[in-house]
Amino acid sequence: MDLPDRTPRKRTYLMASPDHFAVEYAINPWMDVTMPVDAELVHKQWERLRRTLVESGHTVHVLPPRAGLPDLVFAANGAFTVDGVAYGARFRYPQRTAEAAVHRAFYETEGWEFVAPTQTNEGEGDFTYLPGAHGGVILAGYGFRTETAAHAEAQEVLGRPVVSLKLVDSRFYHLDTALQPLDDSTVAYYPGAFSTAAQRVLAQLFPDAVLADEVDAYAFGLNLVSDGRNVFLPAEATGMAAKLAAAGYRPVPVELSELKKGGGSVKCCVAELRG
Repeated sequence: MDLPDRTPRKRTYLMASPDHFAVEYAINPWMDVTMPVDAELVHKQWERLRRTLVESGHTVHVLPPRAGLPDLVFAANGAFTVDGVAYGARFRYPQRTAEAAVHRAFYETEGWEFVAPTQTNEGEGDFTYLPGAHGGVILAGYGFRTETAAHAEAQEVLGRPVVSLKLVDSRFYHLDTALQPLDDSTVAYYPGAFSTAAQRVLAQLFPDAVLADEVDAYAFGLNLVSDGRNVFLPAEATGMAAKLAAAGYRPVPVELSELKKGGGSVKCCVAELRG
């Protein structure tokens, strides 16, 4: 079978320095405050991810570290952008609330149209956009962090239809742990993270999706970043890498074992700036 010709597209990303990353509290099932974080290793792993993205032709902006915000490194959660508009985050847990202002300052300084949310949402943690699917559609997760009222608010702010998808397994507390776009019209996802109804919706919208299994998902194999050809994903997600290669993508494994202690991996660390 001939595979499609996968073409990478230059992207612009936002990351945040991990200088203050630590597991100081537990707000998801992956976090264990008794597990120490190797500060030198986490910085080395994060820098390797940043460098890999840059060497692949992408632009990466970096938020400076902020003491007292150990999860700021998970930059995907700070906002969601479509066509130059940034819909800001409003975090569920008080431990992360102050991150929203750091992200807002970045977007306003960089000249984005920034819209402050009135509803609880955690940015690209629970929102993603596929410009080439069904005329341009936003997929939005709920069940653990983002409220469904934020889905309606995002639709009004961004002027794109929003499809709400219910997450039912707390280990996949954000959409970006269970589903990611591989290009402008194709996704990969783990069906078991979603309600039965959401699974039916995804199967109808994306019949050619790359489906992950439980092992892939537990290895954070869906917490990936793709430029349409190159797919940056956790090194331990070998099964997912094989599935992506079979579909014509180029897996690029990145070791992020220290950041997994906080419940995140590649995508959690990378917000896409859709200007």
